[in-house]
Amino acid sequence: MIITGGSRGIGLAIAKECGARGASVVVASRKEEACEAAAEEIRSTGGAALGISTHVGDLDSLKHLSESTVQHFGGIDMLVNNAATPLAQPIGEFTPQAWSKSFDVNLRAPMFLFQECLPHLRQSNHAAVLNLISAAAFLATPHEAMYGAAKTALLSFTRSMATQFAAEGIRVNALAPGTVDTNMTRNLGEEGFEFIKGISPMGRIAEPEEMVPPAMLLLTEAGSYITGQCLVADGGLVVAR
Repeated sequence: MIITGGSRGIGLAIAKECGARGASVVVASRKEEACEAAAEEIRSTGGAALGISTHVGDLDSLKHLSESTVQHFGGIDMLVNNAATPLAQPIGEFTPQAWSKSFDVNLRAPMFLFQECLPHLRQSNHAAVLNLISAAAFLATPHEAMYGAAKTALLSFTRSMATQFAAEGIRVNALAPGTVDTNMTRNLGEEGFEFIKGISPMGRIAEPEEMVPPAMLLLTEAGSYITGQCLVADGGLVVAR
C-alpha cells in the first residue's frame, strides 16, 4: 500500500497501524530522511515498509512512486492520499503561483496517483482507496478558500471514482478530519493553534491516532460494503456550524 504524506501526523499514524496489521507499507513524503525514518519505525516493530521520497506536485514523481512500489512489493492493494498543503490566501488576493501549487498538491496529485496505481488496483482482490479531505470541504473557509475548494472537489471525485470502479472491486472512500494536532495546525502559530483547539463542540483537538479507527474501517474488510462515502471525524464541528 502507498500512503502519501506518510512520514508524520495522520499519515504516519495510519502507516504504523497498517504495518502492524501486516500490510507492506510505502511511506511517501518529500524529505527522504523523514520517509526512511518512518519506514524504519514500522520495520522495527516487525512490519514491512519502504520510504520513497516523493514530490506529489510533480507528475513524474508520482509515476516513480507507483512503479517503485510495484517493483519492490509486487503490486498495490491500497492507496491513501493524505499529502496536502494548507497554502492560504484570501479571496481577492490569489496569485497564479499559489493557485497552481494548492490545486496541484491537494487535487491533481491524488487523482493522477490513483491513475498510476489503477492497473495494479484492478489486479487486487481487496483494492481500497482512501482520500483524506477535510471538514473544510463542508464549511465556509474564506481565508483558506483554495484548500477548501480542492478538498470539496476531491470529495466529488471520490464519489465518481467509487461509482465507476465499484464493479471492478475497487472501493473508494474519503475521511474528513476536523482539527487534529499535526505540524499543519502547529504552523498556525500559538494563537491560531489555541483558537482551533476550542472550535469543535467537544472542546478539544484530536490526536492523529484518533483518525486511525475510521481509516481502518474504510480500508479493511470491516468496510467491505462501504464505497463512495465520506466519514467525518471532526468532534461535531460541521453539524454545529
